[in-house]
Amino acid sequence: MANGFSASAHWRDSARSARFFMVDARAAFPIFIFLMHIRVWTGMLVIVSAVFFGIIEHYGFTVPVFLRWLRNFFAGPVKSSQPWWR
Repeated sequence: MANGFSASAHWRDSARSARFFMVDARAAFPIFIFLMHIRVWTGMLVIVSAVFFGIIEHYGFTVPVFLRWLRNFFAGPVKSSQPWWR
């Protein structure tokens, strides 16, 4: 194409999460920490974060959706109609 964009790219692809092969791109931060400070504990941090992202992806969550679900889980089903300062 003349504008430099791929013909296979579509605006709907903008909602997809970034991926590095099969790994969620949010796991890149612990990998970066590991590459800057190679120790056993940072390696374990990378493994734990990759497993965490894999588990929540298996259940169909993204990280923001999982955090919203977690907030809703701890807040409970009853929501106050009045602000906390009144």
